[in-house]
Amino acid sequence: MHLTVVLLTMLILPAASVLVERWTGSGTINLWWLIGKWFVFWGVGVRLFIAGARQIVKPELTATGIFGVTDRAAFPLAQELGFWNLTIGLISIASIRRPEWVAPMAIAGMLFYAMAGALHVAGKDRGFSENVAMISDLGMAGLLLASLVAAFPLWARS
Repeated sequence: MHLTVVLLTMLILPAASVLVERWTGSGTINLWWLIGKWFVFWGVGVRLFIAGARQIVKPELTATGIFGVTDRAAFPLAQELGFWNLTIGLISIASIRRPEWVAPMAIAGMLFYAMAGALHVAGKDRGFSENVAMISDLGMAGLLLASLVAAFPLWARS
């Protein structure tokens, strides 16, 4: 399930959204701006919203499944991470209607994913779920950074 959500929200749906918007008459919009827009919506917004809701309701899935912590005392920490993810997710989802929010949320998402990915890299004895998290976090951080740099002249004006 985790891999399916990651693939859908961080690759398939944002890429499809970019292609659909590009093919339906938005050919004059900068491609990197579209990439930023849709990867912020799906990869930061929907992905972190889903993760946050899951971490709030079932903190043990994050604590044990990704970090290997079985002590119930750690579950409130996973829930607090869930509150953050839910908040960032909601604002990133709202950026679809507020284009001026795309760049700030891309920066927030890029920094979050880069730091989370680096934390996973430093981890020892990573399991499948943590490897999925590490690869997707670092990939999304790199893509958001590339879209920010490439579209800088556009979002710096707004």
